[in-house]
Amino acid sequence: MTPEQLRSFCLSFNAAVEEFPFPRVPEVSVYKVGGKMFALTTLDARPLTVNLKCDPEQAISLRAEHPGLIVPGWHMNKRHWNTVTVDAELPDRLVRELIEDSYDLVVAGLPRAERLRLDRP
Repeated sequence: MTPEQLRSFCLSFNAAVEEFPFPRVPEVSVYKVGGKMFALTTLDARPLTVNLKCDPEQAISLRAEHPGLIVPGWHMNKRHWNTVTVDAELPDRLVRELIEDSYDLVVAGLPRAERLRLDRP
């Protein structure tokens, strides 16, 4: 997955927005829904990585299945966030699923009225 594909996919979700909230590191892209972050990346970094929210049990399982490519979230709550190396070794399909799962977890935590507005149960 290229940086452009990663950005495009993150922005393809309903009401997703990209922000640059860190003045000291303006190249960090944060993707949010309902004001809550679901992905964080630096698109020009090599290797390309993205921090994604994850169910704690699934996070542990993913780290075991993909050592070195999926690790505890850098500068994040390591129980709920993974850093995923968007690399040729990880299938794009898996990366897309992880991004969608992150988005869904964040949406699930939004107030009911906001979830209904997003057409997500």
